[in-house]
Amino acid sequence: MTLAPADTATQYRLAAAAEITEVQGILRAGGLLGPHKRIAYLGLLDPARDSSKDSEDRRFRVFVHDVSSGRPLDVTVSATRGEVISAVELDTAVSGELPVLEEEFAVVEELLASDERWLKALADRGLDVSKVRVAPLSAGVFEYPEEKGRRILRGLAFVQDFPEDSAWAHPVDGLVAYMDVVNKEVTQVLDLGAVPVPAEHGNYTDPELTGPLRTTQKPISITQPEGPSFTVTGGNHVEWEKWSVDVGFDVREGVVLHNLAFQDGDRKRPIINRASIAEMVVPYGDPSPIRSWQNYFDTGEYLVGQYANSLELGCDCLGDITYLSPVISDAFGNPREIRNGICMHEEDWGILSKHSDLWTGINYTRRNRRLVISFFTTIGNYDYGFYWYLYLDGTIEFEAKATGVVFTSAFPEGGSDNISQLAPGLGAPFHQHLFSARLDMAIDGFTNRVEEEDVVRQPMGEGNERGNAFSRKRTVLGRESEGVREADARAGRTWIISNPESRNRLGEPVGYKLHSQNQPTLLADPGSSIARRAAFATKDVWVTRYAEDERYPTGDFVNQHSGGAGLPAYVSHDREIDGQDIVLWHTFGLTHFPRVEDWPIMPVDTVGFKLRPEGFFDRSPVLDVPANASGEASCHSASEAAGEPAGHCH
Repeated sequence: MTLAPADTATQYRLAAAAEITEVQGILRAGGLLGPHKRIAYLGLLDPARDSSKDSEDRRFRVFVHDVSSGRPLDVTVSATRGEVISAVELDTAVSGELPVLEEEFAVVEELLASDERWLKALADRGLDVSKVRVAPLSAGVFEYPEEKGRRILRGLAFVQDFPEDSAWAHPVDGLVAYMDVVNKEVTQVLDLGAVPVPAEHGNYTDPELTGPLRTTQKPISITQPEGPSFTVTGGNHVEWEKWSVDVGFDVREGVVLHNLAFQDGDRKRPIINRASIAEMVVPYGDPSPIRSWQNYFDTGEYLVGQYANSLELGCDCLGDITYLSPVISDAFGNPREIRNGICMHEEDWGILSKHSDLWTGINYTRRNRRLVISFFTTIGNYDYGFYWYLYLDGTIEFEAKATGVVFTSAFPEGGSDNISQLAPGLGAPFHQHLFSARLDMAIDGFTNRVEEEDVVRQPMGEGNERGNAFSRKRTVLGRESEGVREADARAGRTWIISNPESRNRLGEPVGYKLHSQNQPTLLADPGSSIARRAAFATKDVWVTRYAEDERYPTGDFVNQHSGGAGLPAYVSHDREIDGQDIVLWHTFGLTHFPRVEDWPIMPVDTVGFKLRPEGFFDRSPVLDVPANASGEASCHSASEAAGEPAGHCH
């Protein structure tokens, strides 16, 4: 579509290439960027909420890693004022390491290609080192005191027989290497003995596996002859139906939604100030010494945004598509555009509301539709889609889509309690994909509270003689210590975010209700390393008082951090949250026992959550939605327009 003229007044516009170049120049001028310095993260900070500060100041946060010394810096720069605001050197033994750099991927294979222990292990297995790929994997924190303060990656090996061969089909089991990527040293090679390398290939485009391709599918053509119903101004400000939102992008979080609001009559009513998926962890459940350390924070350690795909019409997005192309920084501070990195489009979503009234004779049907804002990213073997949906009735939904190739292992003779068998001799460890949504709530402003709602089963007796009654109980979460909550499917547990100072026409606080999918949270033992590091994933909901520097549920520096940062530290303040400026954090995810059907490429699996209006409106907000205008006359006959009965719409 053609974008509307830019609205240069927006404070939430996407970072521009010129701004990133400006930040690069400021860092160089300050001696903070040079031949041995790499940018591990560069992101635009939100405008200051404090009205006493300059909300137009375009501030960037930058993590700078010195590849020669390992010394990291946490820098804040004002591109508006052309100056460094702060530069703090980190002690990695305390703070943790900066995110993994892409150039370190190659370092892992290079180091191992000349390590005698590694070469002997491959020779003992009859493997050619030139055909062995090594996955560069974040290290976690375990009982290795010699790793404290050192930048460590671990490597698992896979055989790739030819360039198009899927190496994931041929894991080299019983073997793992640990590397210090700053000092360029292989610190340990753990070889538990040769295990047969699975022979069956996983080349999912090979005719040997696909067989003859289907010829039965007829084209599906989605057209909008008059274009989509939304407009984009200022490069990223979107107006659709009664919704408005500023679509942002962060190299760590990916798509970020700012200023999500709904036009209700003559009022534009804020709902969420900022929404993002602020962390994602993939903990594996195989206790083997070769893999028991596998726990990847794809957001905090690898930065999902930097690996966002350039999306293709007809493949990733279907229909009348509007793309945004965010600009990020490479490791040297140069701007890099992710062409078509964000996809926006409308989807028909079935029936919105319907009733055939026996007394009035009116047959009423309205169709639903939703606005989709999405991006896809590839992190090693897995691919993830992040989809935000806005609906006509005020519902907000998020859905994560997991696909790609499962992380493989050999399947042991005699079976396993922690590994699925995918093919003869080929296994995949059980694991989880756990996400944390950070929802900076603003229901009609920043005076918000959270109530936990449970269903109540009322016993048969006086006042309930027939035993048919049931009710509900709402509990206000008053302080942060009370705001750490678990889901309960038997109680139908939900959480209502409301504004006690804003009332609907019935005098009730206006609000939105969070509906979780009641999937398991972290399954690792509470005393485990991953439970300390991914504490956010041990609970379904956390509620904190807003603070500008509390951005991530795992803290700022996740890589090799021993735990306790992020949400546990935030809630330790035990601040009041009732009627305050609050942030709601929601954990949701998939528990994956890999199936035979997930090999050699995994069909999409999905998980997410919904936020639905709960007394936010005075009545149904979709009464003004017209009947379907796509030409099906039975949906909107002249008699209905005149208030008379209309025909059925099928």
